[in-house]
Amino acid sequence: MLKYRLIFGTLMTICFVSLILFDGFLDGSLSSQKEDSAIQGTLLAILIVLVAVPANFELAKLIKSGGAKIFLPITVVATVLIAGGWYLAQFFEDSLQFASIFFILIFGLSILAIFLWQGLKYAAIGAFANCGANLLIICYLGVLTSFIIKLRIDFGPIAFLMFVFVVKCCDIGAYTFGRLFGKHKFSPVISPKKTWEGMAGGIIFSIIVASIFAKAFDIMPLWAAVVFGAVFAYLGQLGDLAESMLKRAAETKDSASSVPGFGGVLDIIDSPLGTAIFAYLFFLFV
Repeated sequence: MLKYRLIFGTLMTICFVSLILFDGFLDGSLSSQKEDSAIQGTLLAILIVLVAVPANFELAKLIKSGGAKIFLPITVVATVLIAGGWYLAQFFEDSLQFASIFFILIFGLSILAIFLWQGLKYAAIGAFANCGANLLIICYLGVLTSFIIKLRIDFGPIAFLMFVFVVKCCDIGAYTFGRLFGKHKFSPVISPKKTWEGMAGGIIFSIIVASIFAKAFDIMPLWAAVVFGAVFAYLGQLGDLAESMLKRAAETKDSASSVPGFGGVLDIIDSPLGTAIFAYLFFLFV
């Protein structure tokens, strides 16, 4: 397991960083010597769309274990559209107005489609569970993901990489310190292997990474980087716990087995997904 995690983790990191940097090179956001393109984050938007589809199937599989019915044609389309909403808004002169109308329209139509599908196929049987579960997928994989793209568009590839590395390096620090020093359980019911010692290690790793990014690329003051590292290490672990709760409810260890050493797509994106909206607000006000 550890061997596969190291191999595939390294490969995914290299590919992801290369894609983000090349994306920034193409749209000019990586260099001050090249004029910024009006359309930012195209390659990331494509990646998000490609990831959103299997993520829908994985989350649907978990939820189905609890007895709810998932209407995948609706959730996949709604998730992809909402996740890409901020990217599409760049093509319009008043991007904020377009985004507002677009999100309201897609979310409203999604709710209507869910009720219609439920009524035609299942009538009142399981209506609360089915409708609630489908809305959960749309919000979790659509609304939260949209801020990953928004963060990249507004603050550039380096700040975006800082966010991702801070959150994911917390996982590395937590795993390392947990294996070496872990004794006190962090969440014994939802995720028994997590410990407070591991959390401390994750916070230390995240603060170091955030400080390096802040100092090397002048993204934010050093004190802000320390706060960013500590806060988002903790929030990232909460995002991981949220997915762990769903997996425990489904009585399964991983969301899937598509990524050797990691499980499924959800097992990789859970931490950034749960924290992107807060990271966007942090960058916005700091």
